[in-house]
Amino acid sequence: MSNLELGFYSFPVLLIMVFLRAPIGLAMLLCGFGGWYFAMGGNPTPLLAKMKSETYTTFSSYSLSIIPMFLLMGQFATLSGMSQALFKAAEGFLGHRRGGVAMAAVGACAGFGAICGSSLATAATMSKVALPELKRYGYSGGFSTATLAAGGTLGILIPPSVILVIYAILTEQNIAKLFLAAFVPGILAALGYILTISLYVRLHPDAAGTRAPIPMAERFRALADCWPVLTIFIVVVGGIYAGWFTPTEGSAIGAAGTGLAALMAGSLNWKVLGESLLGTARTTGMIFFIVLGAAFYNGFLALSGVPQFMAGWVVEQGFSPLLVLCVILVFYVIFGCLMDSLSMILLTVPIFFPVIMAMDFGMSAEHVAIWFGILVLIVVEVGLITPPVGMNLFIINSMDRETPMTQTYRAVMYFVGSDLVRVVILVAFPAITLFLLPD
Repeated sequence: MSNLELGFYSFPVLLIMVFLRAPIGLAMLLCGFGGWYFAMGGNPTPLLAKMKSETYTTFSSYSLSIIPMFLLMGQFATLSGMSQALFKAAEGFLGHRRGGVAMAAVGACAGFGAICGSSLATAATMSKVALPELKRYGYSGGFSTATLAAGGTLGILIPPSVILVIYAILTEQNIAKLFLAAFVPGILAALGYILTISLYVRLHPDAAGTRAPIPMAERFRALADCWPVLTIFIVVVGGIYAGWFTPTEGSAIGAAGTGLAALMAGSLNWKVLGESLLGTARTTGMIFFIVLGAAFYNGFLALSGVPQFMAGWVVEQGFSPLLVLCVILVFYVIFGCLMDSLSMILLTVPIFFPVIMAMDFGMSAEHVAIWFGILVLIVVEVGLITPPVGMNLFIINSMDRETPMTQTYRAVMYFVGSDLVRVVILVAFPAITLFLLPD
């Protein structure tokens, strides 16, 4: 059996392991081990040498140190009460409008995502804050849970984003440029969700109650309580864009700043610090194990020649670049329902990226790589809220057992529709993603 055949046969084996509920990192690691072993003719010596070198080169990467720093930043933000301040400020300005409390939840998710970088953490954290308020003002269960599930996806798109860091490392792209490119699509996502809420409450007037407006002075006091979040975001993201420090240095500054803000607010004690460090260590260990498994499996795929073969085959068929891109995005939406975004990107980018880079989109290679990365990030996140198995839906529903999942499914399809419209716009007009990038 040729190495190319081994590479193709590894895909069904990997998918079977995943569907049998094997951890994705372990599944990729075992497939990589097996592939290397058979590709080397059953000789274990090269595999053992690969285990030593790959493990060291993966975990000694300076770029990967950005991940625990951003995770620690998110942990401090989650446990220090910043989510409540963001929601209260957004609710003060939007809550009295029709569907305003739901709009405030989306706005708070966007703000929290700017210092968290995780969609699941954003959804879970904001649900604890916003769900009681939504129920208090008469919002229906399905509409409330669907809003928070969709708002949670903003956590991974609005920079800084751990997934974008992983994509940048995989494709050797500039992290700061990817963050910059994600900014406008992230704002469009938040605005799209707010428009969706406005449409939904007009079509379903009984789904949302009303709330009396609060005095303007009280609104500005609530907004003033958000100064730590705004300051940290401006310093970290602005500093990276301005070149004051590297993304890795920025992540460390962000973690320190978030911890300091929590300490000044009186919400950081030894217990919270311990929980934050332990949560960061657990998530980092999980991510790094997936990264290691992906490194072994992707190394085997490179040895087998599957990515190069796929890229060459697609080019030879004469398919339109736009058609190829659309097929890949549809694939991501479907499988995004079944797998988490990190696993999807680590598993598929080494295969699809060479295919996209072999196509002529009329742009520079760097712009194509960045544009594709933002599109992939968006459609994978769409999968997180796409019925019947969107992960965000189950997280939110687990926090509101009284709401049947079918009600959440019906309401969330409005948000999925908003996402799909946004994807079409970004595919048709790449300049929306790329115009902020320096020449």
